[in-house]
Amino acid sequence: MLSRQPIFSIEAVTKLDCISSISRLKHTLPDLPYDYNALEPVISGEIMKLHHQKHHATYVNNLNVAEEKYKDAQAQNDLNTMIHLQPALRFNGGGHINHAIFWKVLCPKEGGNQPAGELLELIKRDFGSFDKMVQQLSNASVGIQGSGWGWLGFNKQENKLQIATCANQDPLQATTGSFNKNIRIKLQNIYRRLFRLGLTPLFGIDVWEHAYYLQYKNVRADYVKNIFNITNWKKVEENYQKAKQGQ
Repeated sequence: MLSRQPIFSIEAVTKLDCISSISRLKHTLPDLPYDYNALEPVISGEIMKLHHQKHHATYVNNLNVAEEKYKDAQAQNDLNTMIHLQPALRFNGGGHINHAIFWKVLCPKEGGNQPAGELLELIKRDFGSFDKMVQQLSNASVGIQGSGWGWLGFNKQENKLQIATCANQDPLQATTGSFNKNIRIKLQNIYRRLFRLGLTPLFGIDVWEHAYYLQYKNVRADYVKNIFNITNWKKVEENYQKAKQGQ
């Protein structure tokens, strides 16, 4: 994960307050944990290189630009510009968050590629079986209209796994979060409701066409089906353990 957030985040009380707490350190493009051609034949090296070096890099660069502009607008108390920059921060910030997760939950194809241990038991409890979970996540991902992401997430409040989809580059945790009506905190002499973060992302499927079109054309279903052959379930298990502990 890019960052670790508590279930209730004071910094996320409002969208504008959230941005004010962002570190001024520049975001950088993370290295892949494998070679570009390591996921073949499921995903070609050409796609991986373009996806990482062009698309993800663009999100990182645009996010840094948007944050700098936001910082300047905030210093000038320019509320109109701060509001105007919100879509760019959401889109590029989400793109950076989503892809940083995506690269790590993939790995070179291995035999018997299924989860084990506590994660597998939780999948069986919440979905009936591993195959049923795969089918539900596949159906949700293939059914996304336009571009977006299919996610297996963890609901810490209810201690269960859930499947969700997000449009475009909307990040799962922020998109499925909500303001808590019952808890308020005094911040700058104003009482504000705390923002409750949503599902913690464990495994995501990028169904933007740039993730598969050069290889699969318009047959998204084949891409989604094959991606489970290169899922890094050990990393997904690690994501679950961190989510369970609130990290």
